[in-house]
Amino acid sequence: MESKQAHSKTMTLHLKVWRQKSPHEPGKLVDYDLEHVNPDMSFLEMLDILNQKLILKGEEPVAFEHDCREGICGSCSMVIDGNPHGPQKSTTACQLHMRHYHDGQTIVIEPFRAKAFPVIKDLVVDRSSFDRIIQAGGFISVNTGSAPDGNATPIAKENADLAFDAATCIGCGACVAACRNGAAMLFVSAKVSQLSLLPQGQAERSERVVKMVYQMDSEDFGGCTNMGSCAGACPKDISLENIARLNREFMKSMISGRKSYPNRKGGATEGSPA
Repeated sequence: MESKQAHSKTMTLHLKVWRQKSPHEPGKLVDYDLEHVNPDMSFLEMLDILNQKLILKGEEPVAFEHDCREGICGSCSMVIDGNPHGPQKSTTACQLHMRHYHDGQTIVIEPFRAKAFPVIKDLVVDRSSFDRIIQAGGFISVNTGSAPDGNATPIAKENADLAFDAATCIGCGACVAACRNGAAMLFVSAKVSQLSLLPQGQAERSERVVKMVYQMDSEDFGGCTNMGSCAGACPKDISLENIARLNREFMKSMISGRKSYPNRKGGATEGSPA
């Protein structure tokens, strides 16, 4: 009985939330005191309560992204106390619960900080650079006709497992936010690995990796630091081994030199992305 009573006790939190009206206006951290926070609330539910309070006072609510709230879509991207998605390992912000905080605690909430992720408003950033990287090569172009039988294409179990692990990347951008250079190598490597390990991805294998790396470079992401901060912040535990695989795939494609890729000035260079 005592543990249940203690568990249901509400908290008062001191929030420092980044407020920025538009991409072209300066932003700042604004202080809010929020009372009666239930420990069983998720972090986004806590922000919902804050917004209800602000609306009732006639103030502008805090803009933040969310969709499934099930840790699947990656929309709930924000930096909590300096950690992308918060302090809990392998957890998205929407799956972070207030039971991990204590009464009277101060929580700093900011948007992802990266040149390639410009702030739109408050905690919302533009992550369409990821979409353009996928559009550059993160797909397969085959005429499949009717759906093939599930066992028609044999795939080694090791490759299938590695491809599945890479496919769990939700494209949230936590890896970029955690990297001091704002690199997107973990995200791109997961998408390259997923397709390069499967038979369906072999036809465009060499072309895909160069196009995606070139697009990543053109989006002004930084270079990889080799520190592993990206993997440490990833809510889906994407392995650094994928970056090693990306580097190998890229070098193989460049050495083969059989493709033409667009350069930055609109022309084409044989076997080179720039």
